[in-house]
Amino acid sequence: MSYAHGVVPGAVCVLSIENLSKTFGPRQVLTDLTLKLAPGEVYGLLGPNGAGKTTTINLLSGLLRPDAGQVLIAGKPASEKTKGYLGIMPQQNLLYQSLTCGENLSFFAKIYGLSASLRSQRILTCLKAVNLSDRANSVVGSLSGGMQRRLSLAVAIVHQPKLVVLDEPTTGLDIEARYDVWNLIRQLKQEGITVLLTTHLLDEAERLCDRIGFLKQGHLLAQGSLDELRTRIPAQEVVTLQTTDEVAAIERAHALGFAMRRYDKHLAFWLPERLELKVLLDRFEGVPIDSIARSPVTLEHIYLEVTRSV
Repeated sequence: MSYAHGVVPGAVCVLSIENLSKTFGPRQVLTDLTLKLAPGEVYGLLGPNGAGKTTTINLLSGLLRPDAGQVLIAGKPASEKTKGYLGIMPQQNLLYQSLTCGENLSFFAKIYGLSASLRSQRILTCLKAVNLSDRANSVVGSLSGGMQRRLSLAVAIVHQPKLVVLDEPTTGLDIEARYDVWNLIRQLKQEGITVLLTTHLLDEAERLCDRIGFLKQGHLLAQGSLDELRTRIPAQEVVTLQTTDEVAAIERAHALGFAMRRYDKHLAFWLPERLELKVLLDRFEGVPIDSIARSPVTLEHIYLEVTRSV
């Protein structure tokens, strides 16, 4: 069963953002942002630079104060009292480069008030969780970028938060390191931890997120599961053509009732039903076609459509 905000009615949301607004001088950065995240949910907040993603994180973490609206974490107003519920992995690693992995984790665990015995236990547990057990005594400055991102995630979960915010967690990583971080996010979900993920990588959101929201110019334009968002595009598949006569191709597609879009420099059509390649070529008979490609409706198509008129 699906609910409007992904949360069962009457249940306490791990994160509830209600009508959140923020301005910087004359610039409106966020306008009436409302999100509700359920326990164990991975929610992807997507948008271009300047959309308001980092401002949202700074508001829920207490680094900024909203002009209007409120943030509730585990049903309580975000404050010093709720900091233990929240773990944040920022876009830039905030690690002490001259300290070891274990020393970094110990330092941040102290900030959250963990006892000495619990700190020792959590350091070992978190290093194991991010596959860095053999690096406890390694100086952070000697680690690869991928290892440092994994350690940043360990820092975010060292105090066992209910909500983990990951701000562009795989930006700049190679594909192997990216897969490592993805697997760690899946592990958090399996443990019932709620994750708010901001990313520019649409395939990352498509693979990991239960629900996705599109943020642009401070407005949440749409949100839902991938299947729910697919209803924004009245098509069963997208066909991309390369042709020496685009006018003829567009006229034929129009006659067939296919909507036309351009993705980068490529000419594409939305098909209301899936057609075999032979049938599709028959529909375009007489139009010179250099190449033709079929694909399902992806998050990229949805994102471009939702944000194109804003």
